[in-house]
Amino acid sequence: MFKPVFLLLSLLSLTSGLKRGVVSTPDAPAAIGPYSQAITLTYASGETLVQAAGQIGLDPATGSLVGGGIVAETTRAMENIKAIMIAAGASMGEIVECTVLMTDLDDYSALNEIYATYFDEDNAPARAAFQVVKLPANATAEIKCSAAIEA
Repeated sequence: MFKPVFLLLSLLSLTSGLKRGVVSTPDAPAAIGPYSQAITLTYASGETLVQAAGQIGLDPATGSLVGGGIVAETTRAMENIKAIMIAAGASMGEIVECTVLMTDLDDYSALNEIYATYFDEDNAPARAAFQVVKLPANATAEIKCSAAIEA
C-alpha cells in the first residue's frame, strides 16, 4: 500500500519541481558582496523567472563606478542589466518589474530619459522608485529587475 503512494508522490515532485540556477556573465560587474548577478527559477512548465541583483553604474571591465553622474551611471546600470538578462536567456522585453533606488529624486527625470530607451513604451515593466540615503560605491542610482520567460 505504501509503494503506490510513494511512487505517486515521487512523480508529483518531478512534475512540480523547481530548478534553481545561478547567472554569471563577464559582461556585467562581478558581485561586490555575497550575492549572485541573478538567480533563475525554472518551473516544470518550462517557464523561467529571472531575479537580477540590483545594478549600479559599475564598469564590468574595471569594476569602478563610471564618471559622469546620473546619466552615465543609469546607462551603465541598464547595460549591466541587459547583459545579465541575455546571460539568463531573457530579453529586455521580458522584464516585468523593476525597482529603482536613487540618492536624489531630483535626478528622476534624467534617469527616466535613459531608462525609457531600454523598454517599449507600450510594454514597459511595472516599477517603483525610492530615494535612499546612500548606495554601494557611492552610486547615485541602483536598478533591480525581474523577468519572466515563457516556455
